[in-house]
Amino acid sequence: MKKLTTYLVLLFITATLFSGFKNSEKKQANYSPTEFELLVQYLEENGNFINSELAPSLVTANEVKKNLKNVKYHIIDIRSESWFEYGHLKNAHNVKASELLTYFENKINASDYSKIILICYSGQSAAYYTSLLRLAGYNNTYSMKWGMSSWREDFAENSWEKNIANTFVNKLETTKNTKAKKGIYPTLNTGKTDAKEILKIRLKKAFEIPYREHIIKSAEVFKNPTNYYIINYWDQEKYNNGHIPGAIQYQPNSSLASNTFLYTLPTNKEIAMYCSTGQNAAYAVAYLNLIGYKTSNIAYGANSFMNKILKEKNWNAFSKKEIHMYPVIE
Repeated sequence: MKKLTTYLVLLFITATLFSGFKNSEKKQANYSPTEFELLVQYLEENGNFINSELAPSLVTANEVKKNLKNVKYHIIDIRSESWFEYGHLKNAHNVKASELLTYFENKINASDYSKIILICYSGQSAAYYTSLLRLAGYNNTYSMKWGMSSWREDFAENSWEKNIANTFVNKLETTKNTKAKKGIYPTLNTGKTDAKEILKIRLKKAFEIPYREHIIKSAEVFKNPTNYYIINYWDQEKYNNGHIPGAIQYQPNSSLASNTFLYTLPTNKEIAMYCSTGQNAAYAVAYLNLIGYKTSNIAYGANSFMNKILKEKNWNAFSKKEIHMYPVIE
């Protein structure tokens, strides 16, 4: 009798476990990935641009100057028409940022060029839109570092030279702040189940929103740091040297992947990101906004609040030596 009872108990346990496994398999079989998951998976399987060494895709003013006559270089100036008329590079094409995707799809054959270079005032908005174009599959797009500010003094006067500062040098902290725990994913509502279709719709929307809506000033972040999830998009050494109070270090080219720390980003709080110049961060900000996180770029990066430290450390500080006196078409 005792043996029979033991046998029945074992049979019951086995049946329960088997049933649990079957239910688990059934749930997995019926699981449908969200639009966010589909989009992230697709982008990571097709280049994983933002987490690769290709980001940021910058070229210097010197390289552009040397290739002004090179037919394999295509220059796109996304500044306003009035600033373009004031002075622009020879053979540059003035295209509104909101029309870039249409321009690439209908006006040019991107594969005809070795490099397509976007130029703006400071290099930040060009970096943002270059990132979106890279994510759209145009892998020969680049942004010019420092923008037109590196081309000639009068352009720098109206951009970088007005915005570098050391206002908050004494308010930096060296505390190591920990990343948030894995949270819920952003919700995308394109209504599509194919990753390519989701990407297409998200890109169209991204180009419709002016870059200025993704900019935040450092003064606002220092004043209200708890209002933001602040990302220091630098390597560990620079982070340890001093950062915005509350800022959390995320390693460029690796930390925004699904198998690292992407899912630690909040969906219920605005993300404020910065690097040294605002240009590397702009690439990442474009990516995060595309996949559904509300993310802003701290304008002019750390140059806007600790320029002298960047100069001392030789960490991408803007200075007079970055400005050339190259010719323009007026």
